[in-house]
Amino acid sequence: MEQRNRPVPKLTISQWCVEDRPREKYARRGSTALTDAELLAILLRTGTASESAVDLSKRILHACGNRLNRLEGLTTQQLMEINGIGQAKAVTLQAAFELGRRIRAEKIEQGQHISSAQDVLELMQKRIGHLAHEEFWVIYLNQSARILHIGQIGKGGLSATTVDIRLIFQEALLHQATALILCHNHPSGSVTPSSADKMLTKNIQDAGNIFHIEVLDHIILHKNSYFSFLHEGRL
Repeated sequence: MEQRNRPVPKLTISQWCVEDRPREKYARRGSTALTDAELLAILLRTGTASESAVDLSKRILHACGNRLNRLEGLTTQQLMEINGIGQAKAVTLQAAFELGRRIRAEKIEQGQHISSAQDVLELMQKRIGHLAHEEFWVIYLNQSARILHIGQIGKGGLSATTVDIRLIFQEALLHQATALILCHNHPSGSVTPSSADKMLTKNIQDAGNIFHIEVLDHIILHKNSYFSFLHEGRL
């Protein structure tokens, strides 16, 4: 009698060798011993009827070009569009990413120096990236680009905010800052600077020249997108 090949049943993680299970491997050998997929599997906890949590994680990463920063940028709804990801798994991933962002922001804020636009995003996204109104903030730095103070200068409506340049430099002199990074959000979603944004940046630069306080950058942000005056050659 001819025998047909039967599909080999998929092993769940609980059926793996103990040494290969992500949680046990993490506890025994530490985080560096695990792949990105294995770390994600610990968060997801379970897979689907046809794949383990590790296999599901590999598929999720593949959908994001195997780049964690792309995965981090997905909204909860976008995560739930991936087969095998329900609300519980999506929210768990989002919570883990948010904790990571907050930890990085704390490290930057607690005496760390600003070295890139990404540092500013880590610091400011959680403050103003999600707001439905505009806010204008200034990061005050010393000569080593270490943070001395972070302050809100203006708060406005859906498309504009009023900024008093005198207040910016009052705070700068108070904290003995030698450099500034300007930052505000665009609730509309477009981070392209307006004519008013360009004029304000120039006016602050001109005032800074009087006090020998340099404007290092002006960053406009919205959720996961941003515009850097420095990177775009506008400063």
